[in-house]
Amino acid sequence: MVIALALLAAAAFGAGDQYLGSGHIWGIGWPTDVSLLSAPWLVLAFVAGSTQRDPRRAALLGLGCTAAALVGYFLMTDSPAEGAHYTLANARGFFVSEHLVLLGAVFTGPLFGWFGQQWRTRRAIAGALVTAAALCLEPLARRASVDPIRFRSVWLAEVAAGLALAAAVLLRRSSSGANA
Repeated sequence: MVIALALLAAAAFGAGDQYLGSGHIWGIGWPTDVSLLSAPWLVLAFVAGSTQRDPRRAALLGLGCTAAALVGYFLMTDSPAEGAHYTLANARGFFVSEHLVLLGAVFTGPLFGWFGQQWRTRRAIAGALVTAAALCLEPLARRASVDPIRFRSVWLAEVAAGLALAAAVLLRRSSSGANA
């Protein structure tokens, strides 16, 4: 039941991400910048993996949730809500245009799912800090690319979320070490 809920929530995350970036709610602006962020997708796999005790199950759930989020994203992209219709040509176009994202997801979903499980079961901080670093460093990476984050509030919020995650990881690690 937990796995089914995680997959459903991940699909909703992907659909919501696409809808947020489409400009239907607030127009094209900061919501589009938010929807183009990559690091929250890694956090999704990390959180999914952190629900599991077994590393293999965590990696599979990380992959499954990433895949479910991408399916939700695709379904919203080609939905009537976006003025599109589901066709094989649209599906092919999506998979061709997003092939690098899909390929990356095959590796990052299981990896970050495993990071989450390792944090949960062993309090291993390396993967948790890599997840936090992804949030903190994405604005810099995007600034160096051809697609920088346009709204200062978006990149500040992402960096703040990364710093908060890193602080929580380090505080939890030090408090659990003090109690041992």
